[in-house]
Amino acid sequence: MSDWFVSTEWLADHLKKPDVAIVDASWYLPTAKRDAHAEYLAGHIPGAVFFDIDAIADRTTALPHMLPTPQDFARMVGALGIGDGMTIVVYDEAGLFSAPRVRWTFLAMGAKDVKILAGGGAKWRKEGLPIETGPVTKSPAHFAAKLDSAAVVDFATVDRRRQDHETNIVDARPGPRFAGVEPEPRAGLKSGHIPGSFNVPSGSLVADGQMKSAGELRKIFADAGVDLEAPLITSCGSGITAVVVALGLEIAGAKDVAVYDGAWAEWGSRPDAAIES
Repeated sequence: MSDWFVSTEWLADHLKKPDVAIVDASWYLPTAKRDAHAEYLAGHIPGAVFFDIDAIADRTTALPHMLPTPQDFARMVGALGIGDGMTIVVYDEAGLFSAPRVRWTFLAMGAKDVKILAGGGAKWRKEGLPIETGPVTKSPAHFAAKLDSAAVVDFATVDRRRQDHETNIVDARPGPRFAGVEPEPRAGLKSGHIPGSFNVPSGSLVADGQMKSAGELRKIFADAGVDLEAPLITSCGSGITAVVVALGLEIAGAKDVAVYDGAWAEWGSRPDAAIES
């Protein structure tokens, strides 16, 4: 076990521990044409509950899967049987794609012990470890949610800090979308990037469903011009892969990292947002 990950061996040994909550955090872009919940019902790690990223979210905004209020988060994850003091182990079936977002959400809402399953569901299955089907129902639990306001930033904060010549904004989208030469998958969004931001595609940080080593991550960020000592804000298309990059920054040694939750879904839709391409 590390500060960020647990191994498949560790989880296999702790499957039936009452203080361990296992969470399937799988989510896919609409273009993938995959149904994460249907796949969960067809087979998941025993005892895992399904965290619906689009449902455990702020439903009062048209922006995708924004953080809910602490009160709503507490109610929804409590209903899943996830309570105070538990070790929460999050995984996804893509390896390392949406699980970091759910880990970050729990931490932002006050959870103290949240890990990601290294290699995710794919590694678990490859090793022939047990799988169960159907829904999992747990007894309701009490989760005392309190938002860490330093973990997340809004449009106004990003717009102000992009001009302070101190903050590094790191965009996790693929290079062609960052450059504005490839259209966004969501209709109606402009192309390009936040002025002055750096591009570190989230996929460049991951190999075989696992985060690269701290040394490899430091080189990737350095090659992209990112200063690990600076205040950092990560962004992406809709707030999912921004957290993959935030996790990579943390592992590489950065201490001041926040996530722009609205991401390009917000920035690219606003007429008052400055854009470079």
